[in-house]
Amino acid sequence: MTNETPGPTSHTFFSQRLRLHYVDWGNPTAPPLLLVHGGRDHCRNWDWVASALRKDWHIIAPDLRGHGDSQWSPDGNYTMAGYVYDLAQLIHQQKLAPVTILAHSLGGNISLRYTGIYPENVKKIVAIEGLGPGPKMLAARASKSIDERMRSWIDEQRGLSGRLPRRYASIEEAFKRMQGENKHLTPEQARHLTVQGVNQNEDGTYSWKFDNYVRAFPPYDMTVSEIESLWARITCPALLVYGKESWASNPEEDGRLASFKTARVETFEGAGHWVHHDKLDGFLKLVKDFL
Repeated sequence: MTNETPGPTSHTFFSQRLRLHYVDWGNPTAPPLLLVHGGRDHCRNWDWVASALRKDWHIIAPDLRGHGDSQWSPDGNYTMAGYVYDLAQLIHQQKLAPVTILAHSLGGNISLRYTGIYPENVKKIVAIEGLGPGPKMLAARASKSIDERMRSWIDEQRGLSGRLPRRYASIEEAFKRMQGENKHLTPEQARHLTVQGVNQNEDGTYSWKFDNYVRAFPPYDMTVSEIESLWARITCPALLVYGKESWASNPEEDGRLASFKTARVETFEGAGHWVHHDKLDGFLKLVKDFL
């Protein structure tokens, strides 16, 4: 980011009675491009990508419910169906379709499902490690009975109900925590993500903006076959991006790519889960060529 170009403007929209936040990078006559962040992240983690693409695109980047400056779910429930509905509402209300989508992790999972539900609404999609848990993790979860999954979820929810947001004495303390989360971040990146990702509490300390309840994995969701059927409905060009140092399972190696008709996989050496941070220049070149 530079100080020479103004940043985005903040806006709100409503979905299921929640006041949700998004930023708009201007250039409204250009084609729309949605940037959708991942779990426990926020819309301003896209700032470097948005700055590079804003001259050619009308960029909108939402904060998912429970994240960033969007409202937290009153009942602490965060379902994939709710996230998909929020994305559908933003695209519908702002009349963005047909839209191009660039999404990361949880945002990619949401966006790929939306694209399968409304294939006519998406021109192209780039998903950075956005297919969700790999086959091994899903198999481990499927091996547990519904009562076991429900018990685990209830225990986790109960634990989260008593978990207060962590407080950091200073921005510097939160900044060090951010650096520890991703070894590839430059000091400039880590500081920017920290400043945009915290709120100052009344006592002067700082806490991350996301709701702790977003940490909980729901006890049930769409089945694997249902999700694969949505991927198979995607008709637009799809680019699936992976970092070779990430924990995420590569769909080209685990078989999930076979569910797509129009997708290809690209991997980056020296990158983890946040490819758009870890290898920004190479990622931008790939995206510009694809779009």
